[in-house]
Amino acid sequence: MLSRRHSETESEETGIDLAPMLDFVLNLLIFFIITTSFIKEAGITVNKEQAATADSKETGNILIAIRPNGDIWMQKRKVSLREIRQEIERLHVERQEDTVVIIADKESQTNVLTQVMDQVKLGGINEVSIATAPSASG
Repeated sequence: MLSRRHSETESEETGIDLAPMLDFVLNLLIFFIITTSFIKEAGITVNKEQAATADSKETGNILIAIRPNGDIWMQKRKVSLREIRQEIERLHVERQEDTVVIIADKESQTNVLTQVMDQVKLGGINEVSIATAPSASG
């Protein structure tokens, strides 16, 4: 009878404890959720103009992209020129420290860029940067 009890306790302890693995997977999930929430994108791919005097700067909170055909993208959606000022005012009320980075395609028209800059400044944000690619020679 003693041998029977001994064999029963051995069979109960042969299971795998999944708690440490679940803790690890949960920590990984939390890590990926946190890191992906800090990535900001304009919503489209833009070929930026190169500039020899380009400075590396922290990214802005609000990204506005201008495509070669004149389409304007903001917060991952296409907007009209009239909507920019309203969106900037709405976002600026929520967060006073916001800055804007305009990512204009090198084939886009300058007048669209200046109109977008005007709308941003009329919306209340004076710190506006234009994204450029670093020069190949610099």
